[in-house]
Amino acid sequence: MTADLICVGTVGGAFGVRGEVRLKSFCARPEDIETYSPLLTQDGSQSYSVALIGSIQNGFTARLSGVSTKEQADALKGLRLYARRDQLPSLPDDEFYHTDLIGLIVLDPGGTELGRVRSVQNHGAGDLLEIHGPDLKDTVLLPFTLENVPTVDLTAGRIVVDPPEGAL
Repeated sequence: MTADLICVGTVGGAFGVRGEVRLKSFCARPEDIETYSPLLTQDGSQSYSVALIGSIQNGFTARLSGVSTKEQADALKGLRLYARRDQLPSLPDDEFYHTDLIGLIVLDPGGTELGRVRSVQNHGAGDLLEIHGPDLKDTVLLPFTLENVPTVDLTAGRIVVDPPEGAL
């Protein structure tokens, strides 16, 4: 089931004493997280209707269905919330959901396998592919730009990278 789920946000803990939570959205338009409600836990065993009630630094304050006390809200700290893939908009050809990139084989322009994408990170300046492989002495963080990653082939499960000299 998790292949059909996309992580769209995470709960940062309680906000106030009436069960409101701090919610960080991973959506391109952060406020869209509310439109994908109800959101699910990773295993799909629980769902929460989401109502945004305010904005805070790096996120929102929100009400989740079934959460009415500070203790319940605190217990959800760190909970990742998922939307079903069919709830989300289809993407243009040059955009990808992070979850679709994780696990892809990484090849150089000559077709030599370098490793796999372990994660996609974003610390504010753009997406970074975390690449790990047996022939790499360290994990490599490569900016996910058209210049560095000219080819992404989800069907074949691979990407071709052309990093700057010395990056790998």
